[in-house]
Amino acid sequence: MRSIRPSSTVRRGRGASRRGSPVPAAVALVSVLALTATACGSGGDDNAGGTPTAGATGGGTGDGKIRIPDDIRDKLKEHGIDIDKWKNGAWKKWDRDDWLREANDFINPIIKGLWNPDRMRDADNPDKRVDGDDLSGDRGVTDPAPAPVRAQTVRPPYHSSAATAGKLFFDSPEGTMVCSATVVEDPAHPGRSNLVWTAGHCAHAGRNGGWYRNIAFVPSYNNAGQSAGELQDATRAEVAPYGVWWADAAKTSQQWIDQGGETGGDGASYDFAVLHVTPEQGSGGKSLQETVGGALPVDFDAPAVPEAQSITATGYPAARPYDGQLLYQCQDRPGRLSIADADPTMYRIGCTMTGGSSGGGWVETGADGKPALVSNTSIGPVSAGWLAGPRLGEVAKGVYESVSEEFAGR
Repeated sequence: MRSIRPSSTVRRGRGASRRGSPVPAAVALVSVLALTATACGSGGDDNAGGTPTAGATGGGTGDGKIRIPDDIRDKLKEHGIDIDKWKNGAWKKWDRDDWLREANDFINPIIKGLWNPDRMRDADNPDKRVDGDDLSGDRGVTDPAPAPVRAQTVRPPYHSSAATAGKLFFDSPEGTMVCSATVVEDPAHPGRSNLVWTAGHCAHAGRNGGWYRNIAFVPSYNNAGQSAGELQDATRAEVAPYGVWWADAAKTSQQWIDQGGETGGDGASYDFAVLHVTPEQGSGGKSLQETVGGALPVDFDAPAVPEAQSITATGYPAARPYDGQLLYQCQDRPGRLSIADADPTMYRIGCTMTGGSSGGGWVETGADGKPALVSNTSIGPVSAGWLAGPRLGEVAKGVYESVSEEFAGR
């Protein structure tokens, strides 16, 4: 099994390589962590295009003016973070003693202009992989591996075909990375959601690290479906036509924080996260849901034994043979995959999407004929023949509701 783990472009010898170079295979079971995250830029040393300016994420003003609320500034000070130094590059320091880890420690001040077209376009994903698809370590109920389903390109413009889908960019010690993500409904703000669903490993490093930095969501990335060559001269408006939305809150499961890792399936059954986002440039008072024109409900009552005739997984795969610039989907009937006796059984579908697709939403059409999010891409094999995602239950519901409640009165 491969980990669809976030990847970087500069640090050779640390699990990263530049686009086009071979991806070294590991010899252990790798969690899909690596599958989705692709690294871009040069390990976080990219020029963001001019002098970036920092702003607070705390809710967004909608007037285009980025400000840092006193509570955010005070919280930064509690952790020894000077905002002026942070915006000028201090965020690149990943001293383990200073790497914010706990669930309530997430801090993500906006650095305006950081995610420019070049930095987003150059996202790369030399994900770590493992030879073979052996699942001999499974200790629960696992159905036979599904036949590979070839991922199909989504018809552009993506805003018309998959308006709730987008890319999630972030920085890690290994470099600049990218995952996929989905706009979901907010029970505290019907019709005006600013919530985004993704994989836990796209926001937090798990047991050996903490929260990633500069996390931002770009809905309908490359909406026109341009090729990598055509994107060379693309403007930010073309690459991110519905804006760049920074996470001002993030929650994942405590199981992921305690157990999640780069290798093995540890924590994969709880590999999900919910973000609350705010626009970098202001949105005229519109929420993310209003801006993109939709948001998916989340189904937390999915059965252990899949009943769905088909599930559609959506994402931006970036590891070969893909390049991370186009949106793809796979549709298949789900089966079961068990990593550990004590953990919930995961869902598994046939799909050839690779790294970069992690965190992308899995959607099922319910009995009412309406689509709902039921999982997200978490892990997959070296052969890229299938993907697995967590079954969303009470733990996932608790994560979701906690983020919604945090902003309920705002």
